[in-house]
Amino acid sequence: MEINLGKKKIKVDLKTCNCFEKFSGLMFARREKAKALLFDFKKPVKTAIHSYFVFFPFVAIWLDKENNTVELKIVKPFTSLIRPQKFFYKLVEIPINKNYKEIMKIVVDKRKI
Repeated sequence: MEINLGKKKIKVDLKTCNCFEKFSGLMFARREKAKALLFDFKKPVKTAIHSYFVFFPFVAIWLDKENNTVELKIVKPFTSLIRPQKFFYKLVEIPINKNYKEIMKIVVDKRKI
């Protein structure tokens, strides 16, 4: 999947989550084995997430229909409530690990802008 981060685009291999996986996300995953996840919603939502039982930081990217970034946050472990300011159609969770090192460089640069 290609994600638009302003003027930059990143290509990420994502695992699409089923109903059960939407509830568990990255919980209890091991940092180096964790995969980037896609949560796809059929209509615009403003659903909050948490990082209870996620033992490593990850990047949450909320997207619109066209995969443009609505909001982006680095989420620390055991954070109780993370809610975007705007409605979104998709949520991508990318673990901060060796597998996504190149993507993280782009994401960190985007946060500095």
